[in-house]
Amino acid sequence: MSDWLTQLIQQEQLPEAYRDTVETVARPLATMILERRPRLIGLCGAQGSGKSTLTQVLARLIEAEGLSIATLSLDDLYLTRAARLALARDVHPLFATRGVPATHDVALGLEVLGQLGAGGDTQLPRFDKSIDDRAASGPKVSGPVDMVLLEGWCVGAAPLPDFPEPINDLERLEDPDGVWRRASATALAGPYQALFGQIGFLVLLAAPGFEVVRSWRQEQEAKLRARAGKGMSDAEVVRFIQHYERLTRWILEEMPGRADVVVDLDAIRTAGIRPPTRR
Repeated sequence: MSDWLTQLIQQEQLPEAYRDTVETVARPLATMILERRPRLIGLCGAQGSGKSTLTQVLARLIEAEGLSIATLSLDDLYLTRAARLALARDVHPLFATRGVPATHDVALGLEVLGQLGAGGDTQLPRFDKSIDDRAASGPKVSGPVDMVLLEGWCVGAAPLPDFPEPINDLERLEDPDGVWRRASATALAGPYQALFGQIGFLVLLAAPGFEVVRSWRQEQEAKLRARAGKGMSDAEVVRFIQHYERLTRWILEEMPGRADVVVDLDAIRTAGIRPPTRR
């Protein structure tokens, strides 16, 4: 394990302490998953919580036990740029920004899951954030696979309750009538539940609160600027994360009571599995 973990730590610019996280969080999670053998594993966590890194580690640990697993990010299911711009034109301008429910191709996700459960090759979708559009092609996976791990910031989210009042400047100034919020909530309560309903094992990476998400995302963008020479400024991040505030707060309130596993994170992302409180 040490060779690929060393490479991952270097690639993702992780602290050496991440090795402890692998032993105290990732390995126990992999053991639980292997015991349950779910067809679809959902991994939910706010932006910057470490979902994609944990996904890579879990896939390695599961494959080491002789099972085949495909990984998919909810980000890979974004609508094309043209489709999102049409949504922004026809429904609300805020839909030009990808991320919230209604900006994903849920039917594509269901189709891919079906293909991964059958024989033959499946071309996984991939989204290229550098061009803000779907990549021409993604990797091929030979099926059927034993498990699929789907990660994303709102994976497994339950429908939102009523929300009469704006909760931040973005909602107050750019969606005063609630058109964008309600269209997104309607999508979450409809097509997304068909996708999330297939999850057989749900893991929540629980941030200590929404407030820390800003610093996490700013840290991500700083790494991106250092690595690729481009990325959002701190001020741009502040506006950007307001798109996700309402649903992120709802997930942190509602999901811990029904997730199969809750991994609590502190402000510096030190992680620990919460003792189960249900079943």
